[in-house]
Amino acid sequence: MFKLSHEPLDPTALKAALANPQAGACVTFEGWVRNHNEGQAVRALEYEAHGSLAEKEGAKILEEARQRFSLVAASCVHRVGTLALGDMAIWIGVTAEHRDAAFAACRYLIDEAKARVPIWKKEHYAGGSSAWINCARREV
Repeated sequence: MFKLSHEPLDPTALKAALANPQAGACVTFEGWVRNHNEGQAVRALEYEAHGSLAEKEGAKILEEARQRFSLVAASCVHRVGTLALGDMAIWIGVTAEHRDAAFAACRYLIDEAKARVPIWKKEHYAGGSSAWINCARREV
């Protein structure tokens, strides 16, 4: 499942939805709004997405991960709208029979989501200015 959410994310409920007796490992990732980026003090983020395209591409990435890493389950939820410092912007969870596959799949999902899903991020800075940031840039 890949979805966009205007509401705060509940990692406990999201993780519980992945429970399966076939799984021997669960790896989750939480991306939070931090107070700085590239030397600038950040006070908030704003995310916009092309809803149907984002969900379609996100679902495609999840299916690729399921096949590539033989996952039991995988889920990704990305926030849209204005987020404050400390808010969770993205949650990813995967379950697999073994930990190596779960760790690798979780990393694959965040990297591919940032590179391919049409979600745009606007940073609001402490000094009052703001700028759209290219979310498609891969960070490795």
